Amino acid sequence: MNSKVHKELVRFLQQVLAALKEDDLDTLKKLSNQATETVALYKDMDAVSVAVLLYSLFKVSSCWEQSDKDEIVTQLKIALTSLQKNSFGKYNGAIKKLFSHVKSCSAKVKDHLSDVMQAARIKKSTILFQKGLSIGQAAGLMGLSNWDLQIYAADTLSAHTEKIHAESRVKQALHIFGAT
Repeated sequence: MNSKVHKELVRFLQQVLAALKEDDLDTLKKLSNQATETVALYKDMDAVSVAVLLYSLFKVSSCWEQSDKDEIVTQLKIALTSLQKNSFGKYNGAIKKLFSHVKSCSAKVKDHLSDVMQAARIKKSTILFQKGLSIGQAAGLMGLSNWDLQIYAADTLSAHTEKIHAESRVKQALHIFGAT
């Protein structure tokens, strides 16, 4: 695992634990978006897992009982400690248990988990696309086909606007190549 990604994941897990202790679900959603930016920057599969997990936890948080929340916090602590000790097997096991906990949140969520996970992947892929990755890269990182993302991206992306007028760009290009 890349050392920069490693540091980012440790930071995310620490902040998620703090947010859960304060019942701050808005911070959980913000951290999910920040994790997506980390995916865009490093294109790392561990970062993809964390981004999707955080978004999924945010989405199913309404069905948590106190015992569910306690178990999630316990598994997050195990994941954090394992990651800090470079014990990647334990880390991956804790992440798997967290995903399993998301699946078992309720019968309704369990029935529709694939839809929730697909929606999370599409949403995060769209953000990656907006950050400048190609549709193929964004879709591939989240395990989607280009078609899955293209349909959604076409409906959600805003129109492109130029910040620098075309005439100014042409003059700058001519100046750079010494044609003026």
